[in-house]
Amino acid sequence: LALLPAAQADEHKLTQRWESPATLKTPEGVRFDPTRKLLYVSNIDGEPWAKDGKGSIGKVGLDGQVIAVEWVTGLNCPKGLALSDDGKWLYVADADGVTVIDVDAARITQRIDLPGAAHLNDIVNDAGTLYVTDSETRRIYAVKDGKASVHLEGDSLKGPNGVLVHEGRLYVLDDDRLKRQEADGSLTVLAEGMPGGVDGVEHVGNGDFLVSVWSGALWYVPASGAKQLLFDGKAVK
Repeated sequence: LALLPAAQADEHKLTQRWESPATLKTPEGVRFDPTRKLLYVSNIDGEPWAKDGKGSIGKVGLDGQVIAVEWVTGLNCPKGLALSDDGKWLYVADADGVTVIDVDAARITQRIDLPGAAHLNDIVNDAGTLYVTDSETRRIYAVKDGKASVHLEGDSLKGPNGVLVHEGRLYVLDDDRLKRQEADGSLTVLAEGMPGGVDGVEHVGNGDFLVSVWSGALWYVPASGAKQLLFDGKAVK
């Protein structure tokens, strides 16, 4: 399902552009490849957190047509996706490690272990540094040159999921809130009250964000923090 925001005074709305066929296998994460003009989709397929080898990555065209349901196989429970700056590598948050895929060769080349990780969820690339959230251990890891370290942990995190770097600042979805990490490492709440499991976050311009919720909702969060519910899947019959 592709839903695009459109400004209308101070309000925003969604317009459905297409809907993909129901052939993907429990799709969780999506990453746009600007070079190849397509989407990568993580297929969990098996249990949500099991290291069962059933996971895969699919490819979908910008018209919604599925190019390949299982483009790369051999993953476990893949979720968040990130591309390297040159577009050569696709990084996948997968169970308790990061799986690295050579995009041109369409094969797994490396698995990076994250010490103490349990339920990795989302991942973002910031100029060669990967930030990965762990919803179970309440940590955010940093991975640089194949080496992992704990970037943030503690009581300020309840169960981090979606993560984003925008203009050098780290943003994370946690509990029912959108938070921003400050220079001193503390977290500032930008918006809250988005129940159902905040899941994915993207910047859409002018300091505004889109926040998806696992239970089936989409919020528009402007720089002012005065959020707007754009879509409520529970209301769709």
